[in-house]
Amino acid sequence: MGIREKIKEIEEELSKTKKNKATEKHIGLLTARLAKLKREMMQKSKGGGSGFAVKKSGDATVALIGFPSVGKSSLLSALTGKKSEAAHYAFTTLSCIPGTLIYKKAKIQILDLPGIIEGAHEGKGRGREVIAAARSSDLILMLAEYGHPEQFKKIERELYEVGIRLNQQKPNIKISKKSKGGIVIHSSVKLTKISAEEIKGALSAYGIFNADVSIHEDVELERFIDAIESNRAYIPALKVFTKADLGEERLPGYIYISVFDKESIEKLKEEIYRRLNLIRVYTKRKGEEADLEEPLIIKKGSTIATVCEKLHRDLKENFRYALVWGKSVKFPGQRVGLEHQLEEGDVVQIVAR
Repeated sequence: MGIREKIKEIEEELSKTKKNKATEKHIGLLTARLAKLKREMMQKSKGGGSGFAVKKSGDATVALIGFPSVGKSSLLSALTGKKSEAAHYAFTTLSCIPGTLIYKKAKIQILDLPGIIEGAHEGKGRGREVIAAARSSDLILMLAEYGHPEQFKKIERELYEVGIRLNQQKPNIKISKKSKGGIVIHSSVKLTKISAEEIKGALSAYGIFNADVSIHEDVELERFIDAIESNRAYIPALKVFTKADLGEERLPGYIYISVFDKESIEKLKEEIYRRLNLIRVYTKRKGEEADLEEPLIIKKGSTIATVCEKLHRDLKENFRYALVWGKSVKFPGQRVGLEHQLEEGDVVQIVAR
């Protein structure tokens, strides 16, 4: 029996199995087996999957994903000035076209990917390559034509099937294997979406029969399996309706743009920058003023270590301490170490050996 047939068989069995005390462990086992088979199918599917030969550059990478003719190429041009061939027929873009959006001094790489189609996660079209490129991005822009919100659900499904979790945080779960003692579950919250038997069933599908499981959120079964797999990509995403000049309706939770409306493009740029969680910090040398013209762009929550890595590959190794002026310190010129977290507008002086 092939992988597809096995998947179909398990899906049919799950659909017929009513959840109760007697079936909880079996449901956990089947759901975990299904996840493993889908991963196996993804790894063996045709169509590459290693992504396009595009070197990541700039301070962050944003992937444009949508069905053919949704307007990705036109949007790339509007955001970056990069000319990507556009036409009124499907599959104009056959490779990944990169461009650079410069916004608030940040250099943001925008990737115009070929149109995704249903079944992309199985390797249809160039789906595996598109998805691989999306998986390595810092933000995904899901694009749908105005009036077709169903396109978002289809894109989300394709990405979900290959382990991309949009607008989610990594599960707050720790699984520590041990040699004996069975499965011991420690939970800091009341679990209402998953049972102990489902947890044990899911773990058994991975050959785990002895482990300490620490859970710190009210997690459902599929999210618990994500924690076991530990290979999911958690990426922020924006839902963007293109060709919004075709209608007046505006629903909350979506961004509406038209490449002919400069104001909507500027609003999108601001939202991209905001969702990337980028901040600007400035550097100075001893006895000199800070360079306020060329900031370093780093992710919110980044540390002095990140600054060292950005400035010079040997700086972190030879680091002694840093002096910081700004919101992240209690007083100007405070001495800090590599783990100190920086905030927007901070000025940093690195002292090395």
